[in-house]
Amino acid sequence: MEAYNAYASSSNQSCAPSAPPLHYSSYSTTSTPNSTTYPSPYPQPQQQGGYSSGGGGGAQPYYYNAAVAFPPGTNPEVISSFQAVDRDRSGSIDERELQSALSSVYQGFSIRTVRLLLFLFKNPRGPSDRIGPAEFAVLWNCLGQWRMVFDRFDKDRSGKIDSEELKEALRSLGYAVPPSVLQVIMSNYTDSISRRGALNFDNFVECGMIVKGITDKFKEKDARYSGSATFTYESFLTTIIPFIVP
Repeated sequence: MEAYNAYASSSNQSCAPSAPPLHYSSYSTTSTPNSTTYPSPYPQPQQQGGYSSGGGGGAQPYYYNAAVAFPPGTNPEVISSFQAVDRDRSGSIDERELQSALSSVYQGFSIRTVRLLLFLFKNPRGPSDRIGPAEFAVLWNCLGQWRMVFDRFDKDRSGKIDSEELKEALRSLGYAVPPSVLQVIMSNYTDSISRRGALNFDNFVECGMIVKGITDKFKEKDARYSGSATFTYESFLTTIIPFIVP
């Protein structure tokens, strides 16, 4: 079926930025189901903390051991952004704190997009409404990749992409979205004054993550990559609703 260019290239793998499987061995799981205690990304009492002196004589910020809380090699900017919004020093952040962290670097993110990102990047063994340092670092890096894709197709540097630019952007990620679906997408981002549909970066992330997420779920049911799949009513709803009602 020719329509299944909608799946990625011949390798059957999408090049869309996404969250890779995370390893949670650094988390200590309690006996309560779906409950995870996040390791604190801050210096602990009686441990070296505060500031350490650099060779130049100036005080250099000291970060908690990244191997425990953050993936090895995490950019210090990512760590400081997490710590800046984790005001209660719990070692995890909620949707409002995540929104604040992301909006401080990128343009403002809507709470709808933030909730979608929280759903996609949360630790499946942890709280459903919070993410820890490891997930935050992966999310941050993923958004950086999406930003590069957005800038590549925002050819007029308007800060928005139109229907044609969106089609090409999604195609570059491995998704040949049909024109009828693009029309539905763009209708949700139509300016009330100009009556023209356009997506800013926030909209693009939301749209791209939904297309990617739903396609990935569909592919799980389409083992032969035929372009068709069978769902029960219940499985269809449980697959779709998390993406459209974040």
